[in-house]
Amino acid sequence: MQDAAVLTADGAHAADFDVLVGPHLEAGYRTALAILRDPDEAHDAVQEAAFKAWRRMRQLNKADSARAWFLAIVANQCRSVQRSRWWSVIRVPELRRAEPDTAIDTTDIERAVARLGREDRLALFLHFYLDLPLEEVGAVLGLTAAGAKTRVYRAAKKLRPDLEMTA
Repeated sequence: MQDAAVLTADGAHAADFDVLVGPHLEAGYRTALAILRDPDEAHDAVQEAAFKAWRRMRQLNKADSARAWFLAIVANQCRSVQRSRWWSVIRVPELRRAEPDTAIDTTDIERAVARLGREDRLALFLHFYLDLPLEEVGAVLGLTAAGAKTRVYRAAKKLRPDLEMTA
């Protein structure tokens, strides 16, 4: 069985790492982008998370859980990035790039989701956008499946008032 060889205590090999984590790099980037909202920071966070995953590959218990394991590392790296932003200490006006007048305005749902807290946005993103089962959402968030279900339900409930249509 190849998976057992991948998870031995002898250490990780590049091919093993690529097989286990490689398919999840795009999902990791999208997760980081959902949390950080900056493509450059998201790339950096995924790169750092991949390095951490490489170093911690022995901690991966089952190859089946590689996606949730890697996305949890990505989410934790994004939280670390947000905690350590040096510019968050300095209050400066937000600088906006000049955009043409034909720029498309964000939709109501994007604005409503943007108003949610980081953990609520992450729960909705993992479950509805990446289509992860609640067990994996819970693993990424450090919750049980029931806790993840509650988090997703409550986050969706917070969206409803902003999305109700007026008659």
